[in-house]
Amino acid sequence: MGNDTAQAEEIVHIFSGPVFRPGDDGYAAEIAGFQTAYSHRPALIVGAVHAEDVRAAVEYAARRELPIAVQATGHGLSVATDGGVLISTRRMTGIRIDPARRTAHIGAGVRAGALVEAAAEHGLAPVNGSSPSVGVVGYLLGGGVGLLARRFGYAAEHVRTIELVTADGRVRTLTPEDELFGAVLGTGGNFGVVTGLEVGLVPVTTVYGGQLVFNTPLVERALDAWRRWTATVPEDLTSTVSMLAFPDIPQVPAPLRGRYVASIRIAYSGPAEEGERLVAPLRSVGERLKDDLRAMPYTESHTIHSDPDHPHAYAATNALLGAFTQETAVALLDVAGPESGAGAVIDVRHLGGALARAGDAGIAVDHREAAYIVRIITGPENAAARAGIRAALMPWTLGHSLNFLYGAGDDVDEAQTRAGYRPDTYARLAALKARHDPRNLFRFNRNIRPDAG
Repeated sequence: MGNDTAQAEEIVHIFSGPVFRPGDDGYAAEIAGFQTAYSHRPALIVGAVHAEDVRAAVEYAARRELPIAVQATGHGLSVATDGGVLISTRRMTGIRIDPARRTAHIGAGVRAGALVEAAAEHGLAPVNGSSPSVGVVGYLLGGGVGLLARRFGYAAEHVRTIELVTADGRVRTLTPEDELFGAVLGTGGNFGVVTGLEVGLVPVTTVYGGQLVFNTPLVERALDAWRRWTATVPEDLTSTVSMLAFPDIPQVPAPLRGRYVASIRIAYSGPAEEGERLVAPLRSVGERLKDDLRAMPYTESHTIHSDPDHPHAYAATNALLGAFTQETAVALLDVAGPESGAGAVIDVRHLGGALARAGDAGIAVDHREAAYIVRIITGPENAAARAGIRAALMPWTLGHSLNFLYGAGDDVDEAQTRAGYRPDTYARLAALKARHDPRNLFRFNRNIRPDAG
């Protein structure tokens, strides 16, 4: 008992932020995140308030050879720790905008909505994704496919500097000249704990967008029309089509309740008049259950996808496709359409444009030749449906996006991780992992194992 008390007192004095052990008041709240199917169960939580807390936590864990997990919002939780040290970065929410340089310096716990609001005050916007509650750093570490991705490319291409604590307990400031810079961006936390970073902003204040929602009899027609239409649109238009069955419950708006629908989401950074002209072929599909396309301030851009804002249980996988043909659409509807009973949300995103062109930073994002990505989202227990849909798409599949792999077991196994990269990229990353994290302390992620040599 005496040793335990002494150790607890030592830990408290190391960190400025709170620390928690199992059974402590606040432990359950600290591990809670957006993903509710499972959560981290660490032996120690460090509630970091600044970079020194993170450095001290990594040093503490490394001396004891304890594995390290990191959580800000818990959206992208893929592998939960049982034991070890969890560094909670949710308190690190500082934002500094430099309007002259069009940059933002952000802490590790900043959420997308907060950054959008802060940048908008200066007539700027980040290259953010669809949900305002997602942590910016985690999104960038996965590459970041944003609302206007076809115009601005992967969000990680806009990162200027990274503040990183590596497995040796060192605080480093990485620039594109450093060998770790591009490796960190695209590998989801394999190389250390990001305490902050500087990211470029873009001069966007408004966007034309929203949803066109079609009822069950028009789903097949809407999907085919969208598929053909994507071959004609400019790069400053990014779109997705989601297919899902809404439950017949009072919380769902009456027009959607109990229906299987196709929802086409539009984000266009050009004039609204041109946006109206561009979407005319989609409106000609037929009657819409919902049509809220409009010009809006960029601060309202989260309404385009209207992602769920409440924590819930889910798992997801995906397939990057070289093409989305009529045969692809038929195969997808067979295994996930209204008659399939798959219980999956299918989200097909149009890629290409700037996403296909690698920037100067050399970020670890491959398969840029992919023209579409199909995301497959289900309840965590429905692994068979996820595997079946992925199998149906195999003839067109190039690989996987690690930014959209959520879940446990087969959804985040080594084969899936390797499929996120070209073989030469994976080999380079594994060699860097062996050099910078040979004990694989940072392994609660889409893990890249250190090259054994």
